[in-house]
Amino acid sequence: MATFKSPTATSQSASFPFPSIYSFPPFFTRQPNGQTWTSQLSLWSSLILAYCRYNRIWRIDLNTAIGWDLFNNKDINRSLKLETCREILDSMVKKGDAEWLPGSGTNAAKNASAIIYWRRPEEWANIIADWIDSTGQKNAILTLYEIAEGDLSLSQDFRGIDSTILRKALDVLIRRGQAQIMKSADGEEAGVKFFGTQ
Repeated sequence: MATFKSPTATSQSASFPFPSIYSFPPFFTRQPNGQTWTSQLSLWSSLILAYCRYNRIWRIDLNTAIGWDLFNNKDINRSLKLETCREILDSMVKKGDAEWLPGSGTNAAKNASAIIYWRRPEEWANIIADWIDSTGQKNAILTLYEIAEGDLSLSQDFRGIDSTILRKALDVLIRRGQAQIMKSADGEEAGVKFFGTQ
């Protein structure tokens, strides 16, 4: 099956509408009080999800992202520490809003890369199933590349979707009986056949 490079944010979005809490200096410092920290975690999680959705960011590599405007408010000269970012992503992973990539996470020495689920795989599965029905792709066999980058996906919300997220969404459709992985004669994945909604 064709593979494609997952997009990541390489530049910050000057037009993202940051919430008012973003201009509150203590927001960038891990709060020692447990109840306050829980609230802070929730606010940061919401901000990360909104930022990633707005900028269509599928993955965050904290070693790079720590320099983004998301974690740095130059107007108030405040930045979030890498260790705090890892804790926030850990919390998001526990809630199902993110997933550490292999070799990443809180206990990883250097790696800290995570998939961000601003939409869960089940939601993407529903969107893809609707797209299959609306574009007459029932019984069609499409490669992952055609789904994410093909002409038919040009105006779709999943255009450029991360390959890992796409595969998880397709797994949902397979479990529902709405799709099947097709293999070539040599056993390699050749594409995905869609059966439409049932």
